[in-house]
Amino acid sequence: MPRGDKEWHPLTRAFWRDIWRSPMASEFLQSDLHALYLLADLVDRYWTSPSTTLAAEIRQQRQCFGLTPIDRRRLQWEIARGEEAERKKKPPVPPPTAVDPRSFLTAV
Repeated sequence: MPRGDKEWHPLTRAFWRDIWRSPMASEFLQSDLHALYLLADLVDRYWTSPSTTLAAEIRQQRQCFGLTPIDRRRLQWEIARGEEAERKKKPPVPPPTAVDPRSFLTAV
């Protein structure tokens, strides 16, 4: 996954893959991609230069996407199990790969 002139950290790539392979991916809308990109950028910054500030912001942002059991409970999402999960599973919205938003985003 290109990041301008740099590559994403391997743990960021794993994080991104896991999100899109998770049962929660079917709940995401196209409009969620923008915030997911920002979350991936925070995760990448954390793995490059860890800080408690980044960890706190990641914790806050991931809540919006049901990425932990308590977040899913708060959102009242249930993950179906076994055959029921396969029946309910709709294909996740694949992340666009053509453009990395960080190539045109700037810090304010």
